[in-house]
Amino acid sequence: MQEAYRGKTVDHERMVERVCRLIQAARVFGIPLLVTEQYPKGIGKTQHEVADLLPPGQLVVEKTTMSCCAQPAFLDALEAAGRQQIVVCGIEAHACVNQTVHELLERGYIVHLPWDAISARFERDCDAAWQKMIGSGAVPSSTEMICLEWVRSSEAPEFKAVHKLIK
Repeated sequence: MQEAYRGKTVDHERMVERVCRLIQAARVFGIPLLVTEQYPKGIGKTQHEVADLLPPGQLVVEKTTMSCCAQPAFLDALEAAGRQQIVVCGIEAHACVNQTVHELLERGYIVHLPWDAISARFERDCDAAWQKMIGSGAVPSSTEMICLEWVRSSEAPEFKAVHKLIK
């Protein structure tokens, strides 16, 4: 979700909008966010549309490895979150997303992939990554599906806020 990729990934605007929607919904429910940046000196910081929605003081783990799991700070934050189900979104599908998902699966996490919040520069890379990740056990999903699974009921106090996000 970094500046150097602005407008260069498949359906970029849709993907950024969906990532923003997931961040907003996660904040409604108090779901912890883990944010990484791949070599920000070269690729740039997180796009402002996304960064502006992050909570104050949000840890952003800088990395040079494709998988987030190669970064001790990421693993520490993941363990501290105490979750077994993880939603992974971002770019690029066949690189950082793919390697992170596979390492999370190897570590026993249940990984949910919102197709509309993941992208890459080339459609074929998206398709190949999607097939590989789902074939390896990740759970296919969408942004709206995840938001509705988090809320569970129209009687939930968070329902109006979530409904507003997905409308």
